Amino acid sequence: MAELLNPRPPAPDDAPRRPRLGVLGAGQLARMDQQAAIALDVDLRLLADGPSDAAVLAGAEALVGDHGDLDVLREFASGVDVVTFEFEGVDNALLRTLEEEGHRLVPAPAAKLFAQDKLHQRRGLGEAGFPVPPFEHARTAVDVAEFAATHGWPVVLKAPRGGYDGRGVGVVADAQAAAAFLAPLPDGALVEPALRIERELAVQVARTSDGATAAYPVVETVQHEAMLRELVAPAEIDDALAAEASDLAVRIVEHIGGTGLIAVELFLTPDGLQVNELAMRPHNSGHYSIEGAVTSQFEQHVRAALDWPLGSTELIAPAAVTVNVVGPEDGSDPRERLPAALAVQGAHVHLYGKGARPGRKLGHVTALGPDVATARATAWRAAEILEGTAS
Repeated sequence: MAELLNPRPPAPDDAPRRPRLGVLGAGQLARMDQQAAIALDVDLRLLADGPSDAAVLAGAEALVGDHGDLDVLREFASGVDVVTFEFEGVDNALLRTLEEEGHRLVPAPAAKLFAQDKLHQRRGLGEAGFPVPPFEHARTAVDVAEFAATHGWPVVLKAPRGGYDGRGVGVVADAQAAAAFLAPLPDGALVEPALRIERELAVQVARTSDGATAAYPVVETVQHEAMLRELVAPAEIDDALAAEASDLAVRIVEHIGGTGLIAVELFLTPDGLQVNELAMRPHNSGHYSIEGAVTSQFEQHVRAALDWPLGSTELIAPAAVTVNVVGPEDGSDPRERLPAALAVQGAHVHLYGKGARPGRKLGHVTALGPDVATARATAWRAAEILEGTAS
């Protein structure tokens, strides 16, 4: 039986019933969902792996159990009005069972699958006419070599399920490397060309079950070692391209029936925009919105999941830059340097309560400014202090 941690005390008898929102997952995204839920007087309950999960440490009510156990999922869903997500890794078949049993999931399992299975996403969006890179389902190194014969080496291989922050993705230059990548993947991989990427862009889209939609400004994401390192809002692109990217993201979300909060990641290539990936939940590319937008992505997630009116996505400053705080190579903890980082005027620091280790995403810093250069300098100054690399 699952264990309940941080139970909320009962409300007074004369108090109106608060909505109960369930989030599958209890990491830093759920931790920031919790902050938004408090302001709206929404009862948030999480399904956590254990008491040390980031959101549990922050005091969120949590059921501790295995999200791969249908009985645990049933127990969790029966205690909330709506089930939503902070990660992709819940078996879609189990989610469909919950839906069939009458539980409301945001997004529904059919839409969620577009974020859980890259092959399903590529096929579904490609067949609908959306711009996706050339791809094949490669089961063997011979399949990869045949694809490369048309598109050239190197190629990109992606595990269809389970990858994030660069995990499950590899750039391979020959059939031997392809065979090594495919060896642990019994169902094969998605193979794509190594695109010439000019920029990586993202659009957060919120959508309710009645079709009300709100899109955030297009942002640019800068990757380092397959992890988002910096994001710039709004992206420094011309208005026509921004409108095209926003329209593309909204049309994709409407086509797949996405609800809640959806991040549409795009590549800008010499041939135009190409779909990269979808995330059916709050996303790192929207963290700037906590300080930088009228409505944060986390408040918007709560609103959309409960079918409440969506908030304004307008920026409150000309520019916002967010820098992820990554665990230093020496293993030190950024919390040791927090007071010094807080002395950087205009830097908004968020730490996630996670144990420090090299290369781990431990928090982020956002700064607003009259222009990108000013916001960038402030955000990086505080992030470098936290990481121990400031000169």
